[in-house]
Amino acid sequence: MIVLLVVLCLTDGVLAQIRYSVPEEADHGILVGNIAEDLGLDLTKLASRRFQVVPSSRTPYLEVNLENGVLFVNEKIDREQICKQSASCQLNMEVFLENPLELFRVEIEVVDINDNPPSFPETDITVEISESAVPGTRFPLESAFDPDVGSNALRTYDITTNNYFYLDVQTQTDGNKFAELVLEKPLDREQQAAHRYVLTAVDGGQPPRTGTALLVVKVLDSNDNVPVFDQPVYTVSLSENAPVGMLVIQLNATDMDEGLNGEIVYSFSNHISNRVKDLFSIDPRTGRIEVRGEVDFEESSLYQIFVQAKDLGPNAVAAHCKVLVKVTDLNDNAPEITFSTVTESVSEKAAPGTVIALLSVTDRDAEENGQIHVEIIGDVPFKLKTSFRNYFTIVTDGPLNREQADSYSITVVARDKGTPSLATSKSIRVQVSDENDNLPTFTQPIYDVYVTENNVPGAYIHAVTALDPDIGLNALISYSILECDIQGMSVKTYVSINEETGYLYALRSFDYEQLKDFTFMVQAKDAGTPELSTNSTVKVIIVDQNDNAPLVLAPLGKNGTAKEPLPRTAEPGYLVTRIVAMDADDGENARLSYSIQRGNENGMFRMDWRTGELRTARRVSAKRDPHQLYDLLIEVRDHGQPPLSSSASVLVMLVDSVAEGRGVGNRGGTAKTKEGTLDLTLILIIALGSVSFIFLLVMIVLAVRCQKDKKLNIYSCLTSECCLGCSSCCSRQARARKKKLTKSDIMLVQSAGNVSGAGTAQVPVEESGSFGSHHQNQNYCYQTKHQRAELSYLVDRPRRVNSSAFQEADLVSSKDSGHGDSEQGDSDHDATNRGHSSGKKRSAAAKLDFVQETVTDHGNRLTSLEANANQHSDKIEELEAKCAAMEGSYNKLKAKAIDLESRSRCNNIRITGLPESIEGARPTDFFSRQLVELLGDQVLTTAPELDRAHRALTAKPSPG
Repeated sequence: MIVLLVVLCLTDGVLAQIRYSVPEEADHGILVGNIAEDLGLDLTKLASRRFQVVPSSRTPYLEVNLENGVLFVNEKIDREQICKQSASCQLNMEVFLENPLELFRVEIEVVDINDNPPSFPETDITVEISESAVPGTRFPLESAFDPDVGSNALRTYDITTNNYFYLDVQTQTDGNKFAELVLEKPLDREQQAAHRYVLTAVDGGQPPRTGTALLVVKVLDSNDNVPVFDQPVYTVSLSENAPVGMLVIQLNATDMDEGLNGEIVYSFSNHISNRVKDLFSIDPRTGRIEVRGEVDFEESSLYQIFVQAKDLGPNAVAAHCKVLVKVTDLNDNAPEITFSTVTESVSEKAAPGTVIALLSVTDRDAEENGQIHVEIIGDVPFKLKTSFRNYFTIVTDGPLNREQADSYSITVVARDKGTPSLATSKSIRVQVSDENDNLPTFTQPIYDVYVTENNVPGAYIHAVTALDPDIGLNALISYSILECDIQGMSVKTYVSINEETGYLYALRSFDYEQLKDFTFMVQAKDAGTPELSTNSTVKVIIVDQNDNAPLVLAPLGKNGTAKEPLPRTAEPGYLVTRIVAMDADDGENARLSYSIQRGNENGMFRMDWRTGELRTARRVSAKRDPHQLYDLLIEVRDHGQPPLSSSASVLVMLVDSVAEGRGVGNRGGTAKTKEGTLDLTLILIIALGSVSFIFLLVMIVLAVRCQKDKKLNIYSCLTSECCLGCSSCCSRQARARKKKLTKSDIMLVQSAGNVSGAGTAQVPVEESGSFGSHHQNQNYCYQTKHQRAELSYLVDRPRRVNSSAFQEADLVSSKDSGHGDSEQGDSDHDATNRGHSSGKKRSAAAKLDFVQETVTDHGNRLTSLEANANQHSDKIEELEAKCAAMEGSYNKLKAKAIDLESRSRCNNIRITGLPESIEGARPTDFFSRQLVELLGDQVLTTAPELDRAHRALTAKPSPG
């Protein structure tokens, strides 16, 4: 009969236990139980979860079908062979599943059946009894042996019915039965010398089985005194592993008889086991019991030795005693470590608590000698976790990093608590598998690559390197260039990169004069999952070569030959001309030096090699033919390696006066001016950057001024600067007071964009000299009378305008004509050009008339403003909205200026200087067109016209 007992002992969800019973002698194939069903496992997942038996727990008697979990008998089980006389006999087996790891302990109890009858060691048992034995004397009989246990073991003895003896069955401390023959009636040898009986041993099986032996009782002649032991039972302690020959106990028995009847011989009783005879010996003369074999506590902790003492007299009667030998345990067994399953590798991303291995630890010793402490030694990120009884699991105890340690040697040490303590250690090696958890890292965050211009397309220029501490595909790096534009073209048309090596190649020949440097990003990406990447900046700096010869800009003439006048009366050091040249290269390659190569054989001229100024070295000889020209060849050479040069031909002609020389020079100067005009595109770029910067400064100044104007009543804020910089200021004042305006409250003031001081009136004056040729919408602000102390047009405008016109005329007459060298002065030239001065005076008078007409027109507009003042007060809210819109427009334009500046930097456009005319530009000029579009009819005049009027009104009055 098969009995099933399931005990679930879950420890952290890892282990469980199930118990079965199977009778011994069961045939092959007998079903013991279905482990999978009894544990509630999914039969369909046994194969995928690798259901298997722990190798160390396998037994040949039982087998498990790994496909369906059936446990069956594989080989006939003989309980007596497996467990001997042990009261409990069980077989242990461990099975486990993976993914996740689950361990189950299976205990199979082998149930004893009554398959063995009791048997006596010998079929004939002889007992000698003296006829003088008195009734009640006991004679121990040789015990029968039954290998079965429990209820099937030996239960009792029986003897043939007779008149002289009966059996007294006794039980030993170990549960074994033995019989003593008790004399019930005195014997008479002369009447019957021998008695024969059948001795029967009966077990407790159902049905009971028996074994028999022939008991022969021989009646001896009387020796009426028997030996006597000091005590019937002796108890001694003996350490296991005691050496052979060690004394166990010294027995002593006495006999009152004399001679041979009093001489005692000691021996073991007939019913002791053969194992006791193997372990112990007794000296027949002295009664000394000694160790004969190896005593092992783990085999048995208690031995019973039955000893008899018999004298040498006739009809001797033996005396009996029992010696109990208790074996004390020694710590002679080291713990044993058995690994059931081991994971060869673990991911470095494994979470703490991941199971690495399953192991069991046992110790055959008892008590403290068998108590075990298990630990992992060394600084490793693993720990032991108790699972079930003596089972442990090794789990991760923290994050793993393959880059720091690619494998770990885990050493488990099991140590008992005996004295001295014994320990056992076992090691396993666990590999850490790589995960893509490291970014590629460039050796440099920024690479500066210097490439000489005029390089060969396709040439190698540099190599970038990135490192990845991972391995395999996770460390396989590929390089690429991130897309960006350089001068409107893709960076990949400039450079390329080898994906495997990171080598950079130039795809075109670079020209320093067009592109001085450019920057792009290089990306390094690994092949892991997911892919990780990092970027580095590569700055390519073009190194200049001396590949451009100097270019002569001035003086220029027909067919490459310039003509310059030289007065015959010129003093030594007279500036004839100045050679102006430029070199597109940079640095030393663009540093120029000037020299006379030909035509100065007589040393008439000297050349400043740094500035290019051609001056006379001495006076002109009076004997020199005035029609004979000086044909000079000027060389301009740079300082590059190798140096490059250009030449200019200059014909110096003798003239009689400075004025004649100026006229010739003026005709040539006009052509030179046209030839030397700066590139318009460069000027526009410079102007835009300058205007943006200056406009920012103006806005800061206006913000300060608006802060001061907070206490003013109402400010209409129609000028471009006020609307752009102080919209909040204007809106607050407009909301603070909305009232009807009268003519006396309104006055026309100048735009804040001019550079004149407060209170200076301005009217527009045309600078070109052609009056009325173009008029723009006039840009004025109107304000209340409370602000008259700050800015206003005064009633005496015509007087100021008249004086301004004469001031302008005087300035025009006092200016340098520009026809000759400044060192020679302009007084003579002014006397020569007085005819031109009279024309300019007439032009100034015409300008004065225009100014007077403008003032009259403004007066009419003031009358119109008075009529419309009330309407304007209703539009204050609308003006506030427009001011806010103007502020937004300014922010957008400012952003565009910043963007243009950044683009010019990205495109390597270097702004080295600003022309004087551009540096003087103001933000009001730049934004006047947009202000006119936004304010429409509200703007009375433009800021440039006010500026021109300001210059005319503030000019000094002429002496006339």
